[in-house]
Amino acid sequence: MEPIDLASRLDDHHRAALDLMPADLLDLSNIEQTRIGVEALLGAVPTPEPPAGLTTEDVMVPGLDGAPEVLVRLYRPAGLAADAPALYWIHGGGMVLGSIAMDDAKCARWADQLGCLVASVEYRLAPEHPFPAPMNDCYAGLSWLAGNAAELGVDAGRIAVGGASAGGGLAAGLALMAKDRGGPSICFQLLVFPMVDHTNTAPSTHAIVDPRAWNREANAAGWAAYLADADRSSVSPWASPAMAEPEGLVGLPPAYINVGEFDLFLDEDIAYARALMTAGVPVDLHVYPGAFHGSNGFVPDHPTSIRWTADEDAALARAFER
Repeated sequence: MEPIDLASRLDDHHRAALDLMPADLLDLSNIEQTRIGVEALLGAVPTPEPPAGLTTEDVMVPGLDGAPEVLVRLYRPAGLAADAPALYWIHGGGMVLGSIAMDDAKCARWADQLGCLVASVEYRLAPEHPFPAPMNDCYAGLSWLAGNAAELGVDAGRIAVGGASAGGGLAAGLALMAKDRGGPSICFQLLVFPMVDHTNTAPSTHAIVDPRAWNREANAAGWAAYLADADRSSVSPWASPAMAEPEGLVGLPPAYINVGEFDLFLDEDIAYARALMTAGVPVDLHVYPGAFHGSNGFVPDHPTSIRWTADEDAALARAFER
């Protein structure tokens, strides 16, 4: 697929959001400097007041197999019912950027509106900590959540995993890891434009080259940092879920996958959804016209973004039904 002129394909609202992005925002040649720039940009975005009565708590949980402790942030709404469902959330950032804080408002809103406990994990980032460290941190946090479900007031049979972008890829890998290791139990996967294929070869990965959006060059750099010196001919599906053999997908929990029309991950996400369906996994796939990577957060009042949010909320609500 030939590169597309992203700006010319967007409507006025999405184009205006793209135009606000610095051209060097996603330059991963200096990851430390890029982290500073991304944090500054996110810090300048107004954040809503947390819902009334919602509390947050930071908990350090044991790392996997003697690894360092992992921070998990809990969002608990006022009046949370006993035996409540839980969402285990993993933030995005191309495997090299981001933190729990970037999704505070999202996690707080889900906890409040869906009447669930949300647990968000602060996994270690590449390149300082390549695979399997980030995945092991995610698994450690999920294991702690499931193992302490009763004390937390959570129904261990209604724990969903979710994440966006790199977090979506980690969530997909986490579901595979949990299945392969015999637990913890996961009832649902919320995979928001997930980063699931390290090969960077799907047609849409060639189409998105605009430096202001998550693009081909940034994607290659993120995967290179995450996989480090791993043998690219035999990458674990826990790291790159698109590598899973068909039989390895059998028995995974139902999945919801959404992605924008102009997202670099469009084709790999559709392919992963198809692979899950072929393996007998129920999948709800949504492709939103006119949206680029993360644009639902940049133009939250756009009709497409409003529908995007409502669809995600509805999917989680269905997954949490007894």
